[in-house]
Amino acid sequence: MHQQFYPAYTIGPDAFKKFNDVCRPLGKYFLLIGGKTALSVTENRLFSQISKDYIMTDRVIYGDECTEERVYELYDMYKDSTTDFIVGVGGGKALDTAKYLAKKLNVNVVTIPTIASTCAASSALSVVYTPAHVFKKFEYYERPAFHCFIDTQIISDAPYKFIRAGVGDTLAKHYEVEFSMRGRTLDYASEMGLTISSMCNIPLMRYAHDAIEACKKSEINDALEQTALAILISTGIVSMLINPDYNGAMAHALFYGLTNINGFEEKFLHGDVVGYCTMVQLAVDNNISEAKKIKSFLESIEIETTLKERDIPCDREILDKVLESALNDPDMKVIPYEVTKDMLFEGIKTVENL
Repeated sequence: MHQQFYPAYTIGPDAFKKFNDVCRPLGKYFLLIGGKTALSVTENRLFSQISKDYIMTDRVIYGDECTEERVYELYDMYKDSTTDFIVGVGGGKALDTAKYLAKKLNVNVVTIPTIASTCAASSALSVVYTPAHVFKKFEYYERPAFHCFIDTQIISDAPYKFIRAGVGDTLAKHYEVEFSMRGRTLDYASEMGLTISSMCNIPLMRYAHDAIEACKKSEINDALEQTALAILISTGIVSMLINPDYNGAMAHALFYGLTNINGFEEKFLHGDVVGYCTMVQLAVDNNISEAKKIKSFLESIEIETTLKERDIPCDREILDKVLESALNDPDMKVIPYEVTKDMLFEGIKTVENL
């Protein structure tokens, strides 16, 4: 028997007005968890629009990384508390922590993304890192968050670099899904996921530039909403539909490999780098024309398209640990042909010289 769950969402500058009706089945006591900045820009807007029937049991800063250590620490803090559901607020790391904690506490979670940088608000997994900010594992869930509330004013007020990074991350989804699934007989859900993955590409090419310009001015327009939906929801739906083996490929594997470089994770935004890594995947796949197209697009939205621009030498010896890690990443488990260190390094060199 197959059972499928899909992300539910409300979007708009008054999205929190739906909180009362949507969350009523979950209970009245909720734990609020998020990033320090995210909570500060969200709380007043949220509490001015939700019913006083809801009672916040506590407010906690998630930390600075989604780690098992922090989740278990939070679990010990709240395992005996009166918590009906969790409200996660912030970017990907905060929301991944909230989802992981909800699983441990066996309660529902609703998400409030304050930046449109990843699909964490709607995906049924958490990306878990070590305390040293090195990728550790994926933690999978049976279903996504109960609901995702997207306040477009909060998204627009955030630094524009975050939606730019979201564009880079989302752009990779279509290419990675197609690469992983190539030549395989697909079931209904995976076939539909592959088709929907185009929604992680086409709308961005059309709307991303205007959406980023809107964020630079803290304005809301249709381009911003369409771009936010592609980043926050479309990728989550694709992730829910497809077999987890098809959920990523070389672009994300290379990103996680690059986190082995000291300070990399702290210095560069996930999505900006994944956008670059998409070009490398296309180069390895000998699709140079598409790599050039993505390069031009990324440059138009101010994403670096080379390692050189990030002060990382394109040196085989220096990158050996990166290549080794990337090829052993879970996202490389199902791909259409064997990829070697030499092939991956040649792809990186090709992109440096496009």
